[in-house]
Amino acid sequence: MAEAERIIGTPDSAGADGSAASDGTDVPAERPRGGRRVVALFVVALLAYLLDLGSKILVVEKLEGREPIRVIGDLLRFDAIRNPGAAFGMGEAFTIIFTCIAAAVIVVIVRLARKLYSLPWAIALGLLLGGALGNLTDRIFRSPGVFEGAVVDFIAPAHFAVFNLADSAIVCGGILIVILSFRGLDPDGTVHKD
Repeated sequence: MAEAERIIGTPDSAGADGSAASDGTDVPAERPRGGRRVVALFVVALLAYLLDLGSKILVVEKLEGREPIRVIGDLLRFDAIRNPGAAFGMGEAFTIIFTCIAAAVIVVIVRLARKLYSLPWAIALGLLLGGALGNLTDRIFRSPGVFEGAVVDFIAPAHFAVFNLADSAIVCGGILIVILSFRGLDPDGTVHKD
């Protein structure tokens, strides 16, 4: 099995660092270009995080405690609220659990990054990472206290929950992961057919 993986060039195979020639000597193999995918993951994560953080700073400074701003009539408005729970305001008593889940997601994504050889997966995981970091920042640094902070939400579509840019990044990353999974593309760049 290891020989087959070396021949087809699976990134996790033993041959990724070097391969043996037919006479038994070591011949350096071409390394997969995974490093660029890791950079893409962290660039997307940083952009998502900074956009979320900047928007929340602006909302707290300019909108909190004021009347909502109508963006598109009754269809969309900006309305600053503090959400101690999860999506749709559920689980307000479990803020610390959501904080731990966000931290675990971040650790898993960072660990996955070393096996990442697919640009679409890098974008998807970068969106998840940036969104999780954005909401985790609120949970740690906003009142009422460390690991119990309420997330700043402000995008309020009609007949829907109020959310923020971090939530949007998480949802978009999740949708992209579902699409990639259905198409058979794995994070290591391999494509499988079921």
